[in-house]
Amino acid sequence: MTAAFTRLINLAVPYLGAKVVYATDDFFADKARLITPEPAKWIADLYDDHGKWMDGWESRRKRGTGYDHAIVQLGQAGVIEGVDIDTSHFTGNYAPAASLDACVSDKANPGDKAKWVRILAPTKMAGNSSNILPIESRAAWTHLRLNIYPDGGVARLRVFGRIDKDWSKTKKSETVDLLAMENGGRLLAASDAHYGSPVNVTKPTEGENMGDAWETRRRREPGFDWAIFELGHAGIIKEIMLHTAFHKGNYPDSASIQAFHMPGADEETIAAQALYWPDLLPETKLGPDKKHWYKKELKALGPVTHVRVNMIPDGGISRLRLYGTLA
Repeated sequence: MTAAFTRLINLAVPYLGAKVVYATDDFFADKARLITPEPAKWIADLYDDHGKWMDGWESRRKRGTGYDHAIVQLGQAGVIEGVDIDTSHFTGNYAPAASLDACVSDKANPGDKAKWVRILAPTKMAGNSSNILPIESRAAWTHLRLNIYPDGGVARLRVFGRIDKDWSKTKKSETVDLLAMENGGRLLAASDAHYGSPVNVTKPTEGENMGDAWETRRRREPGFDWAIFELGHAGIIKEIMLHTAFHKGNYPDSASIQAFHMPGADEETIAAQALYWPDLLPETKLGPDKKHWYKKELKALGPVTHVRVNMIPDGGISRLRLYGTLA
C-alpha cells in the first residue's frame, strides 16, 4: 500500500531547485540522476567506460571500511514526512541498507561540519523496489545526506513533505501565485490522471511538452474531470492564468474553478464536499495551445484555502496560476 505522504510535494526535484551537491563516490552512475523526476529506466545493452549504465547513483565496490553517502540540497526548505529510496533495476548491485541525516544550511554543500541530525536510522533496503519509509522529525530542513551501507546503487530519492515558506516576508498587498508548488500549493485528489498528473500544473517552470501537464483519458461517459488543490496560503484570488500549451486536439472544451475557505480540511472527505463549493470562475470556453487570462470574470468569494479545477469534459491543461493576496 502506498503511504499517504506520497501525495505531498517531492522536495528533491530539479525544477524546484534541488541539486545533488556531493557524493563520496559515483564511479558507476552519476549522482545527479538520483533526483531525476521521471521513473528510472532500464536499457539492457547500454554500457559506458565504467561498465553497465544505470539510471541512478551507483558507487564502486568498497574494498575497505566505511560507507558511501550523497548530499542533496532540497529545492525548498521543508518538513519531511516520508521518503522513497527507490532501487528500481538495481538487483545484484543495490545498497543493502540506508539511513538519512538532515541539516539546515545556507551553503550549497554544508560538508561534515554542519549540524547533521539522524532522521532515519539504518534500514534494510530491498532491491529493484520502492522503499517507502516514514520520517518522524517535524523540523524543517534544507539538506539531506543519504548514507548507503556499504556501497551500491540507488535509482531515485524522493522526499515527500510540506514546503516551509516564511510568509512573514510577504506583504499583504503583494501579489503571489497562491497555487504555486514553490509556495506550498499541492494536489489533494483528482478524478483521472491517465496521461499526466495534476501536480504538473503547479510547477514553477513552463511546460516542456504535452506530457508535462495534467491530461486525462478520453471520457466515454457523462460528467467531467476535476482536481482539488490546497493553496500554499489562504488568500483572495484576483487573477487566473490557465495554459493549454501543446494541447491542440485534446484541450478541454471548457473549464470552471470552484473555491472555498476550509482551513484544516479533512482530505478523506474533501472530494464530496467540493461538489458544493461556489464558482470562482464560472464555466468558460477554452482554446488550443493558449494562455487564458481571467480577472473580471472572477466571483468575489473573499479568502479561500482550496480550489477544485473542472475541465469539461476531459483533456489536458499545462499550467494554472492563481494570483492573489494573502488573507
